[in-house]
Amino acid sequence: MVDYGHYTDAAIPTGEGVVTLSEGEVLEKVIIVHPGSEQLPFSKIVAMKDSRADICIIVMPGVDIEIPLYVDLAGEGAHVCLDGIYLCGDSEKVTFRTDIRHRVGKCISEQLFNGIAAGTSHAGFYGRIVVAPDAQKTEAYQSNHNILASETAKVDTKPQLEIYADDVKCSHGATIGSLNPDEQFYMRSRGISQTEAKVLQMISFVAPVIAHIGDEELREKIAAEVEKNIRSIV
Repeated sequence: MVDYGHYTDAAIPTGEGVVTLSEGEVLEKVIIVHPGSEQLPFSKIVAMKDSRADICIIVMPGVDIEIPLYVDLAGEGAHVCLDGIYLCGDSEKVTFRTDIRHRVGKCISEQLFNGIAAGTSHAGFYGRIVVAPDAQKTEAYQSNHNILASETAKVDTKPQLEIYADDVKCSHGATIGSLNPDEQFYMRSRGISQTEAKVLQMISFVAPVIAHIGDEELREKIAAEVEKNIRSIV
């Protein structure tokens, strides 16, 4: 183990729950979590040289789950995108914990997680990006956005950056807000009901995540299922 001040050079993960992408390999995966299907097929990704992973995880209403996701960018040119949507309409507890480690240079990681919390649900996003001392030319981006759709719902969000290299492009950010009443007023003034106005706002809010799904047919299918579930929590 090599210690650079606060940085520790952790071992590359192996074993159960690990997906290792070989040089140039591409993985595209959309995982939908329904009640009763709370087990993910993997929790760790190791990305070798010039590999790419596009992972989208969508948690539907009625699920209590904590999702740990560890990504190790271990080969130059690796590119990993993690996206997520969580829809909480009752008393669910949903937590994402992402840990992205840029072990070598010239890699890219992107994260976009958007969540809606209604009822008495409690959602959380805890994201950590670590850029190693030798991982120059790293690009790492992390965004988490949340809507509180009721006064009794709760959201915790904590994005983190640990950068030990000096030639990088990194950003992180988080927001927690409510549905815009001015937008609702505008739509209601044009004959749209208040409930439908809320639905349209929520669909628009999660649309950027869905837009990252590359397969057009699958993207449309996912969009329809997400809309159906949004309507169930309004």
